[in-house]
Amino acid sequence: MAYDRPDAPERDVNAGPASDVAAPALTSGRSAAIALDRVSKLFGRFAALRGVELEVQPGELLAIVGPSGSGKTTLLRLIAGLEFPDEGRILFGDEDVTLAKASDRRVGFVFQQYALFKHMTVAKNVAFGLEVRRRNRPNRKDRNARVAELLKLVELEGLAKRYPLQLSGGQRQRVALARALAVSPRVLLLDEPFGALDATVRKSLRRELRRIHDATHVTTVFITHDQEEALELADRVVVLNQGRIEQIGAPDEILNQPATAFVAGFVGQANVFDGEVRAGVFHAPGMSLPAEGVADGPAQAYVRADQFAIADGADGVEVVVRRVPPSAGLVRLEVDSAGGRSFEAAVMRPERGPVPAAGDRLRLKVAGGRVFPSRS
Repeated sequence: MAYDRPDAPERDVNAGPASDVAAPALTSGRSAAIALDRVSKLFGRFAALRGVELEVQPGELLAIVGPSGSGKTTLLRLIAGLEFPDEGRILFGDEDVTLAKASDRRVGFVFQQYALFKHMTVAKNVAFGLEVRRRNRPNRKDRNARVAELLKLVELEGLAKRYPLQLSGGQRQRVALARALAVSPRVLLLDEPFGALDATVRKSLRRELRRIHDATHVTTVFITHDQEEALELADRVVVLNQGRIEQIGAPDEILNQPATAFVAGFVGQANVFDGEVRAGVFHAPGMSLPAEGVADGPAQAYVRADQFAIADGADGVEVVVRRVPPSAGLVRLEVDSAGGRSFEAAVMRPERGPVPAAGDRLRLKVAGGRVFPSRS
């Protein structure tokens, strides 16, 4: 369905598909909390989103990942009503909200930079959405009770009278989350919610977001550049590339059963090895992998660093250790193969003997990976 707007941009006829995998078809827009039905969005001749089909189930925590320019923020803004599609429909349950204003969608939005009012206290910031509501505005007693409830939920009970500049980055983000939840949104949207925080605070707030989600059961969609964050937090993960969905699935499925070469290379930062498939087996110097369903011919194996192990015998990829970066748990190795290929491996610490050191020669066996036909 195309919308006839006088300012509708010209379609980019040169925009090709991101992959050869078709977008997943909607099963039913009626059962989903959010449904995008063949949604496209263009900016000038640039196709930010192309025929996106997506369902978010009630109470689900959905993560969207993809490289810069893949369409993540555009998708979130379309759901929020901050942008409108050029084609397709957006449904909240049975309601078509495609052209509804943001103020009519009852969406909570948390921005990367918090967007708190500096001149307002924490309590006033959280209550803001309730105080400006035109219809069904709660009285002061109910507003205060709602603010107290949310500050307890985000563990900021004693900070109601402080101002944003008196808070840490992590505390400000909790205030922003409480403010978004104050209006009892149908949908909660988070745009890189932890992007401005340091690594330690990020990890702490991941756990807090999951706890808060499990307590409120609000349908939540968040975008992130941090794959570990998405895999740890989400019920399902959407991988976007060039405005199309490459794959939707549970975190384990995305990580271990990538549907396309793009997903295999993007998620988990896999090493790529060139070889060929013969009779359902991928062959490359020092390695072989099952390649069921891949036609004979040139192919590529995508192997994550943690899918290597130190070989006991003469089998495996012969390498020279170039560097051993400090790490806890697995031993990280930066290695050069006999064929001149550099890659990374992360292996178990030996039960006996020393940890590999720079200059050591050893063999690495491949314990897993995915095979796809070589890209033309």
